[in-house]
Amino acid sequence: MSTIDDGGPAFPVPSGWVSKGMSLRDWFAGQALAGLLADTNYGSRTDFVRQSFEYADAMIAARKVQP
Repeated sequence: MSTIDDGGPAFPVPSGWVSKGMSLRDWFAGQALAGLLADTNYGSRTDFVRQSFEYADAMIAARKVQP
């Protein structure tokens, strides 16, 4: 079983805090979702969510590529 790379915390805080906050993957997905919702003719809610996380995963993967 493969583990999804969540990119770590979106907004890191000093160690010792109780909560790590949202993951970078969730942040990227939320940003992608906002863009996708600009055209609500795109598809169903499930389509929007699936596409949002596909974009988030692509953004995390792109961060690992050396220019």
